[in-house]
Amino acid sequence: MEMLAQYGPMLLALAAAGIAAGLAAGLFGIGGGAIIVPVLYFLFEGMGYGETAMHVAVSTSLATIILTSIRSVLAHDRHGAVDWQILKDWAPWIVVGALIGMGISSYLSNRGLLAIFGSLAFLLAAQLYFGRPTWRLADDMPGGPVRAALGTSVGTLSALMGIGGGTFGVSLMTLCGRPIHKAVATAAGWGVAIGLPGALAAILVGWGTEGRPPFSLGNVNLAAFALISVFTVTMVPVGAALAHRLGEANLKRWFAVLLALVAARMLWKAIGL
Repeated sequence: MEMLAQYGPMLLALAAAGIAAGLAAGLFGIGGGAIIVPVLYFLFEGMGYGETAMHVAVSTSLATIILTSIRSVLAHDRHGAVDWQILKDWAPWIVVGALIGMGISSYLSNRGLLAIFGSLAFLLAAQLYFGRPTWRLADDMPGGPVRAALGTSVGTLSALMGIGGGTFGVSLMTLCGRPIHKAVATAAGWGVAIGLPGALAAILVGWGTEGRPPFSLGNVNLAAFALISVFTVTMVPVGAALAHRLGEANLKRWFAVLLALVAARMLWKAIGL
């Protein structure tokens, strides 16, 4: 009973984060990391773990991506929307990028990670607000050194932000001529290539670190991983159903505004104000 009183508010907040992340993934077609990371950061900071809050938030978000990504890509595959050749060709470079991202994060301070998340979240918000599915940079996905560079960059930036492959992957594929439904389905699979190596690296990097929130294994918080994963997977279909009723385009713009405000708040924290 004493443990429930002590950790009950934390567990309720984690469940709420999972619900919000699942709804966002279904409503807006992006991974829940853009919501999970800020929620976990402010939760852990409020509990007095400010020095490790951002590292644990990013790492835990990467862990939650694994299950939701698998569920999503299998669901899309039943409709024949997943381009497995793209997954096969790009996954190795994305894995390399995810490991590089986690390696970089181990040398960054809490403020450094906050600044990176806030800056990239602003770019994501701008893409959500102004982006159009008709924009094109190429007629096909690149190969060779360009693929290696872009795949590594996607993995690195996603790992530093604690988000799945859908955030950058959908934009990249649509700009390279892939239909939006195939881009969404295929980019969902990139989440495993980011989340799995990223989470394992986070456990090793954070092993033995002092001042982490309770129930943490390395930099991955197991309580947050379990609760958020369950509620995210459950709420994704609900969010998708709501998107069809409420008008996805306007919802994305409203979410972009909200994300920009969150990004501003995290940048504010990064500069110590």
